[in-house]
Amino acid sequence: QVQLVESGGGLVQAGGSLRLSCAASGRTFSYTMGWFRQAPGKEREVVATISWSGGSTYYADSVKGRFAISRDNVKNTVYLQMNSLRPEDTAVYYCAVRRSGGFSTSITTYDYWGQGTQVTVSS
Repeated sequence: QVQLVESGGGLVQAGGSLRLSCAASGRTFSYTMGWFRQAPGKEREVVATISWSGGSTYYADSVKGRFAISRDNVKNTVYLQMNSLRPEDTAVYYCAVRRSGGFSTSITTYDYWGQGTQVTVSS
């Protein structure tokens, strides 16, 4: 079992920055991790994913150049640095772990999910 706890969400003005953190506990060895988001009335979508080593990353086109995913395997924590935030980035952000199978950007391949943290960007 893996437990995930997100933090760092909040209210920020357009153009501002936030840093999300997701602390994992339990059996977290060699897991791919990712950040996803869901806006009201929309489906959950992938934001960014990162391999265990950090050597492979993926970003949705909508966040490329603005967001950066990273991880600290000693702390079992994954981060999402969000810069130049836009109102359309408003959503609940979730972190997730893919237990096996290697690097993936597909939501359906992630096994464990956090409870989510709200990010609201005002215009």
